[in-house]
Amino acid sequence: MIRLFAAVEIPEEIGVDLVLRQGGIDGARWRPLDALHITLRFGGDLPEDQAEDFDAELAALAAEPFDLTLQGAGSFGEGERIHAVWAGVRESAALRRLHERCEAAARRAGLKPETRRYTPHVTLAYLNRPDPVQVAAWVQANNLLTSEPFRVTWFGLYSSALLAGGSRYQVEREYPLV
Repeated sequence: MIRLFAAVEIPEEIGVDLVLRQGGIDGARWRPLDALHITLRFGGDLPEDQAEDFDAELAALAAEPFDLTLQGAGSFGEGERIHAVWAGVRESAALRRLHERCEAAARRAGLKPETRRYTPHVTLAYLNRPDPVQVAAWVQANNLLTSEPFRVTWFGLYSSALLAGGSRYQVEREYPLV
């Protein structure tokens, strides 16, 4: 079994600004620069043959390069059940189309349909029973976040290893957008 997901990498120059915003929430597990990404489709734990099918389907996708801008900040969950804080992504029809194509590729590879609404974001920290006041203060302090536009020329298939200090991601395959 291999844990996989398709994602867009956050360029280092954009990610550095996100890392500088990390702080102010006790117990937060802040994500390192090399882990910052926008998930297109989470595959989960897949047997090797299904992982190969997922890879083949993603490799067959056709899409053109496009620009993205990060905008805003928020959290997932409520009260003590808040489990993550994130940077948002300005609405992008091209990103939504790429997500939809990745979803279709996942289904062709035999993965179950994703039931959650797609909310493009960059997870900055995972939380476990945080102080909601600290989370609200962090969101308020970062809700005007806006990055410079950046060009997306590829997306990747990432593996995820669950370690004691958090997940470690590795790009297994890059798919160029042309």
